[in-house]
Amino acid sequence: MDRGGDKHHHHHPQQLPLAKSARQHGYNEWIFRDVPSDITIEVNGGAFSLHKFPLVSRSGRIRKLVAEHRDSDISRVELLNLPGRAETFELAAKFCYGINFEITSANVAQLCCISDFLEMTEEFSKDNLGSRAEEYLESIVCKSLEMCVEVLQQCEALLPLADELRVVSRCIDAIASKACVEQIASSFSRLEYSSSGRLHMNRQAKCDGDWWIEDLSGLRVDLYQRVITAMKCRGVRPESIGASLMNYAQKELTKKSSLWNPPGQTKVDVISVSTGHEKLVVEAHVSLLPVEKLAVPINFLFGLLRSAVILDCTIACRLDLERRIGSQLDIATLDDLLIPSFKHSGDTLFDVDTVHRILINFSQQEDSEEEMEDGSVFESDSPRSPSQTALFKVSKLVDNYLAEIAPDANLKLAKFLVIADALPEHARTVHDGLYRAIDIYLKAHQSLSDTDKKKLCKLIDFQKLSQEAGAHAAQNERLPLQSIVQVLYFEQIRLRNSLGCSNGEDEHKPMHQSWRISSGALSAAMSPRDNYASLRRENRELKLELARLRMRLNDLEREHVCMKRDMQKSNSHKFMSSFSKKIGKLSFFGHSSSKASTSPSRQSYRTDSKVIDRTCASID
Repeated sequence: MDRGGDKHHHHHPQQLPLAKSARQHGYNEWIFRDVPSDITIEVNGGAFSLHKFPLVSRSGRIRKLVAEHRDSDISRVELLNLPGRAETFELAAKFCYGINFEITSANVAQLCCISDFLEMTEEFSKDNLGSRAEEYLESIVCKSLEMCVEVLQQCEALLPLADELRVVSRCIDAIASKACVEQIASSFSRLEYSSSGRLHMNRQAKCDGDWWIEDLSGLRVDLYQRVITAMKCRGVRPESIGASLMNYAQKELTKKSSLWNPPGQTKVDVISVSTGHEKLVVEAHVSLLPVEKLAVPINFLFGLLRSAVILDCTIACRLDLERRIGSQLDIATLDDLLIPSFKHSGDTLFDVDTVHRILINFSQQEDSEEEMEDGSVFESDSPRSPSQTALFKVSKLVDNYLAEIAPDANLKLAKFLVIADALPEHARTVHDGLYRAIDIYLKAHQSLSDTDKKKLCKLIDFQKLSQEAGAHAAQNERLPLQSIVQVLYFEQIRLRNSLGCSNGEDEHKPMHQSWRISSGALSAAMSPRDNYASLRRENRELKLELARLRMRLNDLEREHVCMKRDMQKSNSHKFMSSFSKKIGKLSFFGHSSSKASTSPSRQSYRTDSKVIDRTCASID
């Protein structure tokens, strides 16, 4: 909106004489210094005493204003919503007076916008300010990536007009094109011939095509997001996109947020964080992450996730991060998983729910990969496929995580169980880590009922405990009686197989004896179908063993009354000693002339589980 006013108004804004500015640029005289001013232009709190003739000769907007108020002889005009500062209008006024000044990357965006606002186009004067600024933008700025970035920074205060004039889009396209060309040139510079005469890429040579990463970090997040999107469309390498995202996040988030500070450093109070800006940065980064795995380190993804949780980012943002982390969880560390909980004071110390969703994403990924391979994993002769290797790594990670969160007094049993049971059964080759975590939980939550303790211990496959862990479990008072029975039972199996090996029996099958007494590790390392096929091959031998064990079970059932009496009269240590002696008297594994009774290959977890369940049921 433009309006006229009395030039003799008592409260005039501060005068900004052009003559003084002209002298600062080397001009010693004012063109119309002897001609009194006939119009005053008010701009952003400042006033310029000028002359109508040079202004109307270049500016269509001022020409229309003067023409509309010809009868009232307008002498004062206020230009509202003028793009840029008063200094920008001063440059436009100089142009109208024919005073030379330099167009640079620091003022070209303002000149493009103010020339459009003042209608300084070719329609009103040849080689007007608008065409001059456009020519500089196209021929100079768009040829340089650094200048384009500088112009974009100037456009931040000129939106949406700078966007409507395509100043922003042209700079973004130029940046994306230049970055792509730089990468191609850098790739060619690293090509070299090998000793055999073949052309190959030297991976050790430093890549100089990503120098633009530091320049982009100075952009506002909305413009930065548009630049990175354009780069991805142009085919810039995912690794370069990831490096730029990390550099930008380091500048915008690590200055304020304690979530990104390395361990041991003083952390800033998260309440003082400017959450609005950081939330926008995190959500923009998640939307820009490359789809390729390993384009960014996994600890960077966890850093984004921690920030997304504390800043209460959108659910879609957090789920996307959890999915990405789950797809490469096998390279994560324990510190990555320890995500602090920022909920109410009565909640757990660490965010267990988020870790559970990550584990679900990992498990679903494993399932989808197996379906896509049409059973090729099971048909392989190797018992440890790549996906099985990832499962093994994640199982160790989960066990360590459980041990870390187990001492938390606010950790409910249901949450502990759901984390421990998130992986498939064949993921754990050894259950030592799981046993350790459960033992820590039992020690920290001594008020658990016997039923809850049994739920916990059902997760452990005692046949997969190492000899040291089995010896510890056999004397662990925190375990329920049912679990101790299983431990002793499998220790008897281990002992008998060891004696069989020392007597030289089945010397033609040393490898079978070796892996069958090693807590079932190799069997668990197989994929489910391979493991099932192995069990089927042993089925005939297991039937004979099962019949013999049933006979021994009858003897055990007759002793359970005596055991209960011992439990009431003695403490746990004395009872376990008595119980061990009674187990020995029952002679679970008596000598037999049958070959089926001495072969170590006749033990199976399925058979053992049935016998133990009946034994423990009779004890209870």
